[in-house]
Amino acid sequence: MRDIPVGVQFLQTVTDKSCPNFSCNRQLWYRTSVLVLTYIAYTCYHLSRKPLSVAKAVLHPNCTNTSRHDCSSWIPFNGTDADAAEVFGELDSAFLFSYAIAMFASGFIAERFNLRYFLSLGMLLSGIFSYLFGLAKVYNIHNVMYFLLVQVAAGICQTTGWPGVIAVLGNWCGKSKRGLTFGIWNSHTSVGNILGSLIAASFVETDWSLSFIYPGLIIALGGFLMFLFLVVSPTDVGCYLPDEDRNNATSTHQRKFNRSLQNQVANRDSSSESDSEVDDTDIIIGEQEVQRRNTERVHLLRDYVAPQHEVAIGFFGACKIPGVIEFSLSLFFSKLVSYTFLYWLPLYLNHSTSMGATDSADFSILFDVGGIIGSILAGSISDYTNMSATTCTGMLILAIPMMGMYQILGSTSLGVNIFLLLIVGLLVNGPYTLITTAVSADLGTHSSLEGNAKALATVAAIIDGTGSIGAAVGPLLAGFLNVYGWEAVFYMLMVSDVLALLFLIRLVKHEVIKCRQTRRLARIE
Repeated sequence: MRDIPVGVQFLQTVTDKSCPNFSCNRQLWYRTSVLVLTYIAYTCYHLSRKPLSVAKAVLHPNCTNTSRHDCSSWIPFNGTDADAAEVFGELDSAFLFSYAIAMFASGFIAERFNLRYFLSLGMLLSGIFSYLFGLAKVYNIHNVMYFLLVQVAAGICQTTGWPGVIAVLGNWCGKSKRGLTFGIWNSHTSVGNILGSLIAASFVETDWSLSFIYPGLIIALGGFLMFLFLVVSPTDVGCYLPDEDRNNATSTHQRKFNRSLQNQVANRDSSSESDSEVDDTDIIIGEQEVQRRNTERVHLLRDYVAPQHEVAIGFFGACKIPGVIEFSLSLFFSKLVSYTFLYWLPLYLNHSTSMGATDSADFSILFDVGGIIGSILAGSISDYTNMSATTCTGMLILAIPMMGMYQILGSTSLGVNIFLLLIVGLLVNGPYTLITTAVSADLGTHSSLEGNAKALATVAAIIDGTGSIGAAVGPLLAGFLNVYGWEAVFYMLMVSDVLALLFLIRLVKHEVIKCRQTRRLARIE
């Protein structure tokens, strides 16, 4: 059934009335709009996850490093540092475990539900629960169960994001330059973290409730934007699917080449018969080419192209796709490391340096800045080498000693801290983002599926769901290990990266063998 968003219909009506001669390249226009809208959507998802990590330094302040006159903790986060760290770990885990468990079901639902409604509803509910966390201060709520239930509900609602945006993006983007495209696009994770940190930090020391309320309002408005304008499938607006578009361009080029050969032969034959005869073949072809070029730029909407019926793949069917299990387990540990930094870095900076709550939150965005660079770099290397597992393994190997150096040398000076934090962010987030985006999309459109695009959301949910379990375990372990000092937390992170790369060894071996075979064939040719 055709599903055209209300906002797109409105734009078409406006342009028809005000600019009746307006035309555009539909395929490019819609593809760009989908990239921008899904980028905004997941930026909002990550933006709304960040406030708690920023507010920790105020909910249980480090009184030796703060200039606040009132240094009391917010109940139930009072008590010793170890007690507060344990409660924070429970809240982080409540969100992340519910997110991880619900993710598997979310991918299954996403393939059987309208993705525009799915994303819009999920973003609206995510905003509501972020808002409810902030209301705890407004209504003086101190019950730990309230915070736990809000975190569980928020985690479930947030699972609508990843399977939804990946499935929509997979409908519009082909495999060409997928690593670079997704590397740039996946910077939304770091951009969302940065914006979330800045917004939350703006209010955290004056009124921490606003650190949750404003991000909740932003993601809810983002959901309304998706409802108005997000086009889920190219067939809804009469566009070609990405692979069909490329095939059509290839076949058109081939037809033009064949016609050119035929014209040359025809002209050669006709010239031998009579120089006065006019060969009108070129004229006809020229008119056809002009007509074809005119139809490339048309109105936003055109006749409905009925899509082929595809059956959604099951959980076990998706697990049988080569590489899904290995990348899922690797993501378990690499996402564990990334999310431990996401949830604990501001508090670590607050305790290991003289920074206050606001400064430590602002400074922590350098990790995400490095993550943006790492995402683009990992995607570019993967595109150039066609070796995703090897790219991830190389970055994981480098990340291990860099995390140790950051823990030892990071507090020596501001310049060293900035440099090492950028490098650590680059190396930690590069593999994580490559696996969750380009690798998930590649596996979701694997050749063994015979063109069935219905596997994309399920594969993305399996990989990200497994990674999200690791993301839940990491902050929880950090909460318990923090009792033994921050050194124990960093040892845990380094061991996790070792395990992440071990799960990729078989895939790396396969990629190296394939690369050697390709080079050998190239030399023979």
